[in-house]
Amino acid sequence: QVQLVESGGGLVQAGGSLRLSCAASRSIFSFNMGWYRQAPGKQREFVATINRYGSTGYADSVKGRFTISRDDAKNTVWLHLNSLKPEDTAVYYCKITTTLDEYWGQGTQVTVSS
Repeated sequence: QVQLVESGGGLVQAGGSLRLSCAASRSIFSFNMGWYRQAPGKQREFVATINRYGSTGYADSVKGRFTISRDDAKNTVWLHLNSLKPEDTAVYYCKITTTLDEYWGQGTQVTVSS
């Protein structure tokens, strides 16, 4: 089992930046890591992913503005959010996909004011 703890959310003005962190309770080496978000009244949606080789993928809505990165030595994944828009307001969740299962963090709130 893996525990994930997200942090770094907050209130920011449109155009601003945040860095979200996801700390895992065990090694994340060789596992795919991802960020998802859920806005009020909407389904959870994919934001970004990074595999064991560092290859990344992004939702079209965040491409060019968000950057996902990882440090396996620190068991941590980050999501850098730049040029934030009010529509980026959501709870952001971290996910790890292991060979047997997937685990989610508790989420961190990001609120972007216009």
